[in-house]
Amino acid sequence: MKTLREYITDAEKRKVAIGHFNVSDSEGFGAVVNAARALELPVIIGLSEGERDFLGLRQAVALVKAAREEFNQPVFLNADHSYSFDRVKEAVDAGFDAVIFDGVKLSTEENIAATKRCVEYARSINPEILVEGELGYIGTSSKILDGMPEGVSPEDLTKPDTAAAFVKETGVDMLAPSVGNVHGMFRSGREPALNIELIEKLREAAGVPLVLHGGSGTSDDDFRNAIAAGISIVHINTELRLAYRNALRKSLQENPDEIAPYKFMREPVKEMEGVAESRLRLFNNL
Repeated sequence: MKTLREYITDAEKRKVAIGHFNVSDSEGFGAVVNAARALELPVIIGLSEGERDFLGLRQAVALVKAAREEFNQPVFLNADHSYSFDRVKEAVDAGFDAVIFDGVKLSTEENIAATKRCVEYARSINPEILVEGELGYIGTSSKILDGMPEGVSPEDLTKPDTAAAFVKETGVDMLAPSVGNVHGMFRSGREPALNIELIEKLREAAGVPLVLHGGSGTSDDDFRNAIAAGISIVHINTELRLAYRNALRKSLQENPDEIAPYKFMREPVKEMEGVAESRLRLFNNL
């Protein structure tokens, strides 16, 4: 099986993107993996700090190992949005394929220093572990929003020269910029438009693959244009959570006497699988 680095390189060459889906439990994991298997595509499972605490570090690694061994499935595990060196370290030590240090609330100098430390540690343990850095605040919560999150400004986007300096100083393998994207989904259904021209400039200036966070709710056209401009990985979380919750609520309402989880969870898993499959098809021009 190719490494995650090799799959990302291949995606860039083919002008497609790898889908990155956050999950909180084995049901979400199974739904995403099944969707990727059906389409014979690589996929990244993301776990935020809260999601890692809920599912378990070692448990998540074991799930990925089992999928690889049983199905020869190229599924990779990413420690999404880690806010300290210690949280990055524990994911590296547990055997994750990739880690993200999120230092956007720090000063630029502090962000660079902390990210560089994470890169150096990951390299010392396993050079194949990819480290992603972040530049530009886009909010922190994967939820339904009534308005722009506090602290997020559409005008405060990542600058190409800043991105170039950040990558050079830290040595990160990937960069997550602010290009008009926002974590979560707007209740109104109207998402901010992505700055496609900026994405193209950032990819050229940074010299490393770009990752689009806050993908849920983004228009199909923006996705296609962003991927063509230089986005290699797209994060989806809120869409999966919404599909999970709504389908579970409906399943319990329609079957009030059912107490077997493997029965009332069938529809939620099916709905999550459908979301993952539709996004994977879009990201891969299928």
